[in-house]
Amino acid sequence: MRKLNILKRINHRPGVCEHTPGKIQHVKYLYLCFLFLYLLQGITVHAQQRPHILWITIEDTSPEFIGCYGNRAAHTPNIDRLAKEGVRFSNVFSTGTVCSPSRTAIITGVKTYCTGTGHHRSAFPVPVFMKGFPYYLQQAGYYTSNSAKTDYNVSNETAYTQEAWNESSVKAGWWNRKPGQPFFAVFNFNASHQSNTMTNPYAQYKKAIWANLSADERIADDAFEMPPFYHNSPEMRKEMARVYNSLSLTDKRIGELLDRLKKDHLMDSTIIIFYGDHGEGIPRGKTNGISFGFRVPFVIWFPEMYKHLSPWGTDVVTDELIDFTDLAPTMISLAGGVKPAYMSGRAFMGTARRKAPEYLVLSSDRSDNGPDLVRAVTDGRYFYARNFMPWMPQLRYIRYMEIGTIKQLMRSDWEKGALDPLQQSLFEPRPAEFLFDTKTDPWETRDLSGAENEQRVLRKMRGRLEKEMLSEKDIMLLPEGELDTLSTHITPYAYRLNEKAYPFHQIYAAASLSGFRTPETLKKQLALLKDPDKIVRYWAVTGLRAQKGAALKPYRSRLLPLLKDAYPPVAITAAAICYELDQDPRAKDCLTYHILGKNQYWALMSVNFLLYSHYKKPFIEPVQQCRGLEGRSYAAKAACMDFLGSLGLVLNDMDHRQ
Repeated sequence: MRKLNILKRINHRPGVCEHTPGKIQHVKYLYLCFLFLYLLQGITVHAQQRPHILWITIEDTSPEFIGCYGNRAAHTPNIDRLAKEGVRFSNVFSTGTVCSPSRTAIITGVKTYCTGTGHHRSAFPVPVFMKGFPYYLQQAGYYTSNSAKTDYNVSNETAYTQEAWNESSVKAGWWNRKPGQPFFAVFNFNASHQSNTMTNPYAQYKKAIWANLSADERIADDAFEMPPFYHNSPEMRKEMARVYNSLSLTDKRIGELLDRLKKDHLMDSTIIIFYGDHGEGIPRGKTNGISFGFRVPFVIWFPEMYKHLSPWGTDVVTDELIDFTDLAPTMISLAGGVKPAYMSGRAFMGTARRKAPEYLVLSSDRSDNGPDLVRAVTDGRYFYARNFMPWMPQLRYIRYMEIGTIKQLMRSDWEKGALDPLQQSLFEPRPAEFLFDTKTDPWETRDLSGAENEQRVLRKMRGRLEKEMLSEKDIMLLPEGELDTLSTHITPYAYRLNEKAYPFHQIYAAASLSGFRTPETLKKQLALLKDPDKIVRYWAVTGLRAQKGAALKPYRSRLLPLLKDAYPPVAITAAAICYELDQDPRAKDCLTYHILGKNQYWALMSVNFLLYSHYKKPFIEPVQQCRGLEGRSYAAKAACMDFLGSLGLVLNDMDHRQ
């Protein structure tokens, strides 16, 4: 407005308008040029005023193994420096316990029990309006790059990735943007991945990790404290040291990236966000639905010019509750965009910041060949886990775990009776519920679900979970094969909202019984076996699988007819129960039929039930045949290898992964 007034005064100077029209036209032209340049400069300044954002994502890491979280044996100086100068978060949780479901929640800003993407690498469709959040940053003028892992767990991942990112490749970075353009750049570091911390052969770890560290950067086998749920033996220490050294190399690589940022003179204009994608890639962490599987390290570093954007200040620690669905809304907020209505997370920075919730609700489902369904609630201190399939132990069969030396040592020590009660419990069926006080018991060694003085907390957590599941209509209560079938014509996200097709209250009422072993619960489950809804029947018989055999024997005659149920998951589960009770040949035939059938989901379900049977040998031949069938999924073949490996018929090593 001030410049327009200047022009007005020029146009009304005596002797100018009236006597020198050519000069006035020239002045007007010069002014318009000046105005254009001024506005262009303003746009550039505005773009530069918005922060650059650098994400540093590392694989499979829990905060317990990083220096700034109190581990004096850890060698993580670059991460520690970011934490000391920035903000360290103590209560950030992944929404899943394995990479692909966690990354679905990150990229969409939606819980996987809404999108149907909770199973590891299941690749079901999400609605077309549900875009990867970097798309919205692009709309706000940001250059978006990803180097390089995606693993978004959606059916159209290639197209989904291309729409979200300006570039997604190992060569991607901020250096390919236009001059002056703000960037959002993601770098994924995999030195800390489970492959290095436990699964790959030791010689491969030595070459990939140990050989790339100097003597000062290496952590010796005797330099750290062992988690109490591990047997403290020299052999176990040798394996556990892999975690520390893999993180040392990860930190070293992070330092190299930060050096590049400094070299490009961008440190003073870039907000740096560092985090792990889920819990530690060792037994009882990754894939396991307790706090150790969900809680992640999370640090934000602010340059001087953007310290005002930190709601917490700097050089601080905050216990604010955050989960991975909050990341997308927060980045959109920082970029000046508007969060899409479908995103369930909240912005914790920027103009759209909202108050932190009282609780977080988290989920853990199938990982590779190991099915599961755990729903969890945490307030940051107490961690509640609801185990809907509790006949499987915390260390359930997952091939990528079983081929690791550390898991084999644990099984061997268990079989030899060398473990203490806590360590033994990892191989035993779980209770329906866990409740841990992670403030007084950070390694989650004492289950408080039965403690009288914690019943108020337990009831509160139960109620919060029930409210969430009922309001969001958790689609993961469907068997995975059912999700696959419906995904041919509708997204799971949309299907769950159809009450007629998915009568969730009835389904949840049946599922909520699973794991509880009272006479009243058993009576209700038996009554539901005749329910007209196949999913209700499925959860009734699934709940019976969690009952003790002695309680089920009197009802064997009510289970046998289910072997002919029209819905395969009901028939398979009933067959697993009947076979375990008395090795009924009809149950054996039912399981064999589905092991060799065309449906890979029902084959996987059948073999997984048998992994926990005491009577495996009659199934050796069909399981061997199943593994060799054309078109079998990795998960189904891996389950077959776990079955054969448990009998000593194949080696548990990388050459026999599937």
